[in-house]
Amino acid sequence: MNVLKTCTACTMTLGVLFVMTFALSDAVSMKTQAYFNRTAYLPCPFTKAQNRSLSELVVFWQDHNKLVLYEHYMGKEKLDNVNVKYRARTSFDEDNWALGLHNVQIKDMGTYDCFIQRKTPKGSVILQQTDTELSVMANFSEPEIEVQNITRISGINLTCSSKEGYPKPTKMYISITNSTNSTNEHSGDMQISQDNVTELFSVSISLSIPFPDGVYNVTALCVLETESMKISSRLHNIVLPESRSIQEKRKSWIAGVIIIVLLVPGFVLCYLVKLCCRKQEQPGIS
Repeated sequence: MNVLKTCTACTMTLGVLFVMTFALSDAVSMKTQAYFNRTAYLPCPFTKAQNRSLSELVVFWQDHNKLVLYEHYMGKEKLDNVNVKYRARTSFDEDNWALGLHNVQIKDMGTYDCFIQRKTPKGSVILQQTDTELSVMANFSEPEIEVQNITRISGINLTCSSKEGYPKPTKMYISITNSTNSTNEHSGDMQISQDNVTELFSVSISLSIPFPDGVYNVTALCVLETESMKISSRLHNIVLPESRSIQEKRKSWIAGVIIIVLLVPGFVLCYLVKLCCRKQEQPGIS
């Protein structure tokens, strides 16, 4: 057997993130990753392909339960042995010796084996075996902030939530920035649930955060972290209710001052006019 001395890596599109070969002889071990509901590619690189035609070979993939995903028998697709759960979910790329597994679900994670066999008068001979470990990921939705209550005494009571992601998140926190550009990070226990059908996770945190002294408005940002990514919410502006009443009182006071400034001169002018008229109406002294 020829031993491969170096590891190789390749990238494929349509939802596959990476494929890495740890490689080692005619038995090859690989890893691949795909997005939820997209297509995963299970490679079966045949080092002796240049000397063989597909019409001479039997190529098939099976999962860790030995259920057959796809079989290419002597140049033709053969469905007899394909398990019903994989029917109409696969496509064979003859140019790249890879099997596309469509509509990937979390439950599809695991190890898949590809076998390349040659038929001989004495039976089938395995020319190569490739083991591929498939992992699946799903992007969480953009975190959303919901504010329940705001007072100077009780602080800011809020919740941040995100849904339909995989794998399980590692951290979730809320960053509060006040008008002086001072930022503080607040975290709490994550409430995590998993859908029984899709196996995707939803997560939320609920916090009570003190409102900074001397400040009437802050900006909140919720951040969700997983092993491979960080997702942030939109900035959420939070205004202390007391500040609104103060501003309304200030507006009322300013309006009152303006009215006084405008009316007082008018009253004074009217008084002077009346006074002048009275003097003119008084009879002269003879």
